[in-house]
Amino acid sequence: MVNKKSPKQTTPPSTSKMAVSAKGVRLMIAGVLVMVAGFLLLSGGGSDDPQVFNYAMFDWRRLVAAPIVIIAGIVVEIVAIMGRFKED
Repeated sequence: MVNKKSPKQTTPPSTSKMAVSAKGVRLMIAGVLVMVAGFLLLSGGGSDDPQVFNYAMFDWRRLVAAPIVIIAGIVVEIVAIMGRFKED
C-alpha cells in the first residue's frame, strides 16, 4: 500500500500577518533590556589579588536582586511571545 497524495491538495494562502504582534515585539525588546539589567547587577565583585577574599561577591544585589530581575525579564518574554494582544 502506497500513500499517494491527491492532485487536488492545495497549500493554504499565505498571509502577511506576523506570529507576534507589534506590541509583542516591543514587550520582547523590553524583556531583553530587563534581563540585561539583571546581568549588569550580577556582574562585578571581583578582587585584584586572588589571595584576598572579597565579601562583595555575596552582596544582596548579586544574590537576591539580580536573579529576581532576570526572572522578571524571562516572564516578560513569555508574556510577549504567548500573549494575544488587541490590534489598534
